[in-house]
Amino acid sequence: MQSISKFILFNVLGWKVVNGFPKDLNKYLVIAGPHTSNWDFPLAILARFSQGVMINFIGKKSLFKPPFGFFFKALGGTPVDRTKSKNMVQALIDVYDSNEKFVFAISPEGTRKKVSTWKTGFYHVAKGANVPIVMATLDFGNKQVYVNDPYYLTDNMQEDFNYFHDFFKDIKGKNPDQFDPDFHLNIKKSK
Repeated sequence: MQSISKFILFNVLGWKVVNGFPKDLNKYLVIAGPHTSNWDFPLAILARFSQGVMINFIGKKSLFKPPFGFFFKALGGTPVDRTKSKNMVQALIDVYDSNEKFVFAISPEGTRKKVSTWKTGFYHVAKGANVPIVMATLDFGNKQVYVNDPYYLTDNMQEDFNYFHDFFKDIKGKNPDQFDPDFHLNIKKSK
């Protein structure tokens, strides 16, 4: 699967992966962005397979229904019922704590539509599980997936979000008008 993914991503689509996902780190959380198009998912899956790493994800429950549900599960997906209130942060922390090796990816925007703030659940998961965050771009302007080195959170949420902002601010999504580069200005303060 790795060779096929490399061929499609690099040769057919003309993309490249810069820096690559950590292979010597057993646990980390990937935040990917900007999320502006349905094309983000297949590109992210190709990038993941091209690097030979298993990265898990969650998706809306409807994606996991027949006839394609088995496909999304095989790719590392877990369905989430957004209509029921659950403590997803604690559930993901528990998954990290109960596994020797676990990598999880999420789009902090939570949607392909333009949002002025990111959801902060990923931040609290990383804090609670004591895992670093690896940022990955889907940069359509340069046709590259750029992966940064693991970032270990500080005790200052605003400082951390400023760091995320500096990484993502100039990235061009498939639909650039759907990305607000000032997402970090309105974060909710943690309790």
